[in-house]
Amino acid sequence: MIYLDYNATTPVDPAVAEAMMPFMQEEFGNPNSGHSFGKRSRTAIETAREQVAAMVGGLPEEIIFTSGGTEASNMAIKGAALLRESAGRHFVTTNVEHPATLGPMKWLGRWGYTHTEVGADMSGWVDPEAIRAAIRPDTVLISVMHAQNEVGTLEPIVEIGRIARAKGILFHVDTAQSLGKVAVNADEMNADFLSIAGHKFYGPKGIGALYVRKGIRIEPLIHGAAQESGRRGGTENLMMAVGLGKAAELSIEYFKKPGHHRLRDHFWSRLKATFGERVMLNGHATECVPSTVSVSFPGHVGGEILGKLDNVYASTGAACHAGDAKPSRVLTAMGYSVERAVGTIRFSVGRPTSEQEIDRVIDMLKKAI
Repeated sequence: MIYLDYNATTPVDPAVAEAMMPFMQEEFGNPNSGHSFGKRSRTAIETAREQVAAMVGGLPEEIIFTSGGTEASNMAIKGAALLRESAGRHFVTTNVEHPATLGPMKWLGRWGYTHTEVGADMSGWVDPEAIRAAIRPDTVLISVMHAQNEVGTLEPIVEIGRIARAKGILFHVDTAQSLGKVAVNADEMNADFLSIAGHKFYGPKGIGALYVRKGIRIEPLIHGAAQESGRRGGTENLMMAVGLGKAAELSIEYFKKPGHHRLRDHFWSRLKATFGERVMLNGHATECVPSTVSVSFPGHVGGEILGKLDNVYASTGAACHAGDAKPSRVLTAMGYSVERAVGTIRFSVGRPTSEQEIDRVIDMLKKAI
């Protein structure tokens, strides 16, 4: 098997699995219990909180554990909207966002909220000045993803964050596709909220977190007891939180190693040398995460090409939309023709990927096309 769909999900790192195991059977105490058994679990939860906070340059008390990135984005958008509805009911976002951002905004439309989707260019990049122009007197939140999940383009988050801060508008950044691949720092981004998804950086599925800048209040989505400092009711998912913390710790170590873009650059150079003008690179050529190689073969169908690559696993679009025969919404929003969008394959490399695997895929592509 050659797995090239790391943007969709990553395997759990063996060190992460090892860290989680004691909390499956031996250390099962409720973190909210007053006895020593529960206190050990509380210590483990708070250690994980510190590890996740360190990954994004935040404080432990700024981290809320969630069921994943989708819940984190819903919590940021809905939670901010409900507490700030007297100030306004308008959001600014982009037309290349993940459904986890656009979905809650559309849902809030039932109660009179509106949102403006700023268009991206053909590289998937959004102009900060276009964000500024979309702001209205009743704008309460700007939400922009850090890395576009289908083409890998890195958005100008720092500049957009400065605009939001100067206007006194809350700023939410979806970092699901950038964490573990590029450095993320909430302060440098001027971000008030960061969405975090554990299974995108070698942690387990079913766990994520929301960074909430100290001093900012949000309305809880899940009401109950006072877990997560009263911001998310329900007994904490101890084992998964420990796994998320360990994955965050490993990612910090990963960034100390050079050459993160090496595999992506090798993949694209081999594709270009093999297919010339018959292959087109999607997304920004330089401002991108080192995992994503989205390419189009005009005149072909991406799914049919993948069907000819034996035991190669990649995607023809976002994994959330697998099986959908329609052209990618993101690619058409970027201005791509239907032919180019339909002929797209998203290869995404990961830490276990080797140059030899990439070379084998290139040979298979030559035969398939």
